[in-house]
Amino acid sequence: MASIDVRQPLLSGRTDLNPQTRSKDTPKRKRFRRSKSAPLADFVPFEKTSIGSDPQSNAIFGNIHPNICKVFMFLAFYLSAATVCFYIVRNQITGKKTNGVLDAVYFCIVTMTTVGYGDLVPSSDAAKVLACAFVFTGMALVCLILSNAADYLVEKQEILLVRALHLRKKVAYTEILKEAAMNRTRYKCILAFVILLVLMITGTIFLSTVEKLDLVDAFYCVCSTITTLGYGDKSFSTKGGRVFAVFWILISTICLAQFFLYIAELNTENRQRELVEWVLTRKVTNLDLEAADLDHDGNVEAAEFVLYKLKEMGKITQDDISLIMEEFDDLDVDQSGSLSASDIILAQSSETDQK
Repeated sequence: MASIDVRQPLLSGRTDLNPQTRSKDTPKRKRFRRSKSAPLADFVPFEKTSIGSDPQSNAIFGNIHPNICKVFMFLAFYLSAATVCFYIVRNQITGKKTNGVLDAVYFCIVTMTTVGYGDLVPSSDAAKVLACAFVFTGMALVCLILSNAADYLVEKQEILLVRALHLRKKVAYTEILKEAAMNRTRYKCILAFVILLVLMITGTIFLSTVEKLDLVDAFYCVCSTITTLGYGDKSFSTKGGRVFAVFWILISTICLAQFFLYIAELNTENRQRELVEWVLTRKVTNLDLEAADLDHDGNVEAAEFVLYKLKEMGKITQDDISLIMEEFDDLDVDQSGSLSASDIILAQSSETDQK
């Protein structure tokens, strides 16, 4: 088995058309390239990964976001369990009350989103323990499941946004898909901001009309709610207001969290693009050639140069290359420096014998 300490290029440069003219004393360098003499892939045994599935279908379904039905099932289970628990201890919760079941659901939403107005407060040890338990599980639910659902809903609108931006232009659908892929994070930020703005306007109008708050207090309550600040001096106190709050608080707090997440993601992408541009535009020096010469033969082949640039861009690391080299050495049974179908068959048969 070849040593993995010696860094070898993963691809070859130009192959020697006259191998007979090569000196016999010259040590045979290990080149990693696609073997042109390899048999057709049709002769390689197909290995099924699972019963009744194929790699293409797995790849397709692997790109789909978490099932929205499953997300709402988790949410429904959490809300049901929390509502039952808080309804049982409803007499141990003090504050502004309207209806037993509605207050239990409302208290559950305020707790899981960490808004905590203070209009309903647990007063007994049992109620406090339940609130502590459901606030942690609720935060985990919001972060791990509901954020994926919001991300899925936002991404579904990307194509519509690109079409709206090019409404007066005749743009092919493939070009729309290409632009959506290149500027996906930026469009996510725009869509999340638009949705958040609509939710804030809706909440302000509702609080001013139903809860009878003046416009400034309504906007103040909206901001303190979606940021989970929850001072508690202004909140939802009527039956209709709490029914609205059950849905509005959950959606608006998640939307704001997603918006900040997209901003951070966009900032990271911009910094990565700046790094890539700097790597591609700066002048190559002799030190760069020495660092790119992985096999230390004094020549830098195309594959070695590509690997070096990718490492500079932060796309891959030396550990990634070492792991791939280990897998290549395991598959290269005859140690020829190239992989063929016979190598794959021999490697699979040796693994079967070891088992």
